[in-house]
Amino acid sequence: MIRPGLCSVTFRDLDVESVVTHAAAAGLECIEWAGDVHVPPGDAAAAEHARTLTVQAGLAVASYGSYLRFTGTDGEVRTQGQAVLDAARALRASRIRVWAGGTGSADVTDEERALIVRRIQEFADRAAEHGIDVGLEFHGGTLTDGIGSTLRLLDQIDRDTVLSYWQPHQDMGVAAALKTLHQVLPRTSTIHIFSWWPGHQRLPLAERAELWQGAFAILAAEGSDRDALLEFVPEDDPSLLRREADALRTLITAGEEAAR
Repeated sequence: MIRPGLCSVTFRDLDVESVVTHAAAAGLECIEWAGDVHVPPGDAAAAEHARTLTVQAGLAVASYGSYLRFTGTDGEVRTQGQAVLDAARALRASRIRVWAGGTGSADVTDEERALIVRRIQEFADRAAEHGIDVGLEFHGGTLTDGIGSTLRLLDQIDRDTVLSYWQPHQDMGVAAALKTLHQVLPRTSTIHIFSWWPGHQRLPLAERAELWQGAFAILAAEGSDRDALLEFVPEDDPSLLRREADALRTLITAGEEAAR
């Protein structure tokens, strides 16, 4: 099953109540709560508030979208990680999104890579004690900036509870993007959904229907349960969310039919 949802970071300027209202009105099923605005690390009250409103609206908490990058001293990383874990637990999230460092894979030394690997392992082990999985943001400027580095990183971390997110890298064509999705399956937990082309230009989701129908066909054929979370909408306009959510559901269905 592919569950359609929303990343709250899509609407950074809205409060928690408004995010929940828009997500429910659009017929979405879950929300990934962002750690940069709506649910700050260590703020249990904010996390509990977000969870309460989410559940009351008939939605689920998909995950906690943290910005933990595992950079700084070991002590700083442990402190930051604990604050992220505290928020995720108060949110009752089953997954925490993290970032694999702050430097692209071509620019890190073997020692720097090993440090990030160790820190992710340690964090994942702590999260697992509370039944929480870890998802690596699939993004440029980190160790998941390419499919080869991502797969190598997952092998190095070597934890069943650590998987990758997936999204098309910027300016990547349809065939190349879908190839990366094929390669990272089944080691992907969550899909971030948006339609950028070219560069950061935010288009309606339907304008890259070939990409997303292809992606959902791949996911449906593989068969695992996953969240498909809208991350951006054109002009960050909340009034467009219902249209984009409708397009997302249509593309999921089209992909499932293509996979049969």
